[in-house]
Amino acid sequence: MSSVTPVASSQRSAESDHRWLILVIVAIAQLMVVLDSTVVNIALPSAQRALGFPNSDRQWVVTAYALAFGSLLLVGGRLGDMFSRKRVFITGLAGFALSSALGGAAQSFEMLVAARALQGAFGAILAPAALGTLVSTFRDPRERGRAFGVFGSVAGGGGAVGLILGGVLTQYFSWRWTLYVNLVFAAIAIAGALTYMRTNRPDTRPRMDWWGAVLASAGLFALVFGFSHAELAGWTAPLTIGSLVGGVILLAAFAFAESRVSQPLLPLRVILNRARGGSYISVGLTGIAVFGVFLFLTYYLQTIKGYSPVTSGLAFLPMIACILLSSNTSSIVLLPRVGPRALIVTGMLLGTGAMAYLTQLTVASSYAVSVVPALVALGLGFGMIFSPAINTATAGVARRDSGVASALVNTMQQVGGSIGTAALSTIALTATATYLTAHHAGPLGPATATAAVHGYGVAFSVSAALFGVGALLAVLLIPSRRRLEELRNMEPTGSAVLAASPALTNSPALTESVAGDGVQG
Repeated sequence: MSSVTPVASSQRSAESDHRWLILVIVAIAQLMVVLDSTVVNIALPSAQRALGFPNSDRQWVVTAYALAFGSLLLVGGRLGDMFSRKRVFITGLAGFALSSALGGAAQSFEMLVAARALQGAFGAILAPAALGTLVSTFRDPRERGRAFGVFGSVAGGGGAVGLILGGVLTQYFSWRWTLYVNLVFAAIAIAGALTYMRTNRPDTRPRMDWWGAVLASAGLFALVFGFSHAELAGWTAPLTIGSLVGGVILLAAFAFAESRVSQPLLPLRVILNRARGGSYISVGLTGIAVFGVFLFLTYYLQTIKGYSPVTSGLAFLPMIACILLSSNTSSIVLLPRVGPRALIVTGMLLGTGAMAYLTQLTVASSYAVSVVPALVALGLGFGMIFSPAINTATAGVARRDSGVASALVNTMQQVGGSIGTAALSTIALTATATYLTAHHAGPLGPATATAAVHGYGVAFSVSAALFGVGALLAVLLIPSRRRLEELRNMEPTGSAVLAASPALTNSPALTESVAGDGVQG
């Protein structure tokens, strides 16, 4: 026994030394994936002029990424459970980088859309592997809080960083660099992963649930496509209704199928746990609101106030700063003391108030008085929601399910963002058209700006209502600190096994088994 103790200690020491570097690597990968949801948005007008595609096709540059990413995330999460997470992580990074290079070199609209779809597909492999790596690397509750604080900051603020980066690259270089820049992120993350991450294959490789994969991917694709199509054709268009209804039916069939197979793609035990289920809902609802804020405030600042792309991106800095502050404070200081329920409910209420405040915007409103207070409240609120929700959503998950549980976090955020962008855009456009009709004004008349701001206000009202619903659901579903600890203590943990038999702590095999499959957090 003594002969293996130094080896085990050396392995644990090496992991301990590198875990914060692994956090940096994972954060870079997550930032690349999240900011790509917004970094291209500001570059779209320039890309449209360069490639010569019409306004009616412009949304597909954004939608292709969201469709592939959202519909394949669960499959990507299962790949992380089946194979070495390090290799899956590096494969996702490499594929994302090559897809970005293809998009940056695009000579036609079709080539750009195909590259964006490939980005989404490899992003669906990369994102769950990144979060799954974090879950398995940080096992001490206090250190995990710090790690999820950083991860939550990236998840909540990455979109705003994308707006700033997209503005700078487009204004001073070229729209193509909004895609080429991913080569830099990926190269740094791949080098770090090869150096510091260790290969860790599962002892028993689960099989891929192909029927579940097809049903889940098709259902999520139909759902995201339906909301995206509503932005162009309206809610009553046959294809919109058919896609939304078909998506719901396919996802219901997926849930039924998962209860009937021995190795499901998404084990229902992952989402039927009240703590995790409530956390997934919180991430999804917040994702809807986050992308709505980015979309409509960007429109407002650029089209109404006349800000440049760089200036409009920099205008989001107060929110980014507050997300960084709130995410880390929530995970490190507050979560162990008050539990996730109080934090998430408070974050939702802050979001409700901020969105309600933004409904007061007018054409003449000033940035300092009418926008900054809302950005501060939203930043604090997002930080209180994302980090505790992601932490709670992945707590108590066995090694064999950690990839899928991590994928579901990204799925809820991405699908929520896609739904929010499409649905809120449709609501805003409808409200704008109704305003113009009621005031007998044409789409190019002097009332256009006022009508547009009215449409944004209606969308902000809907976002405020969603935050309110999120607060109510958080009260009902998210556990308190004490209840969460009780739920965790009801499950057998690795630490309990080791405490019962201290002599076994020198066994590398047992240590690895507990670290991989025990209850996390």
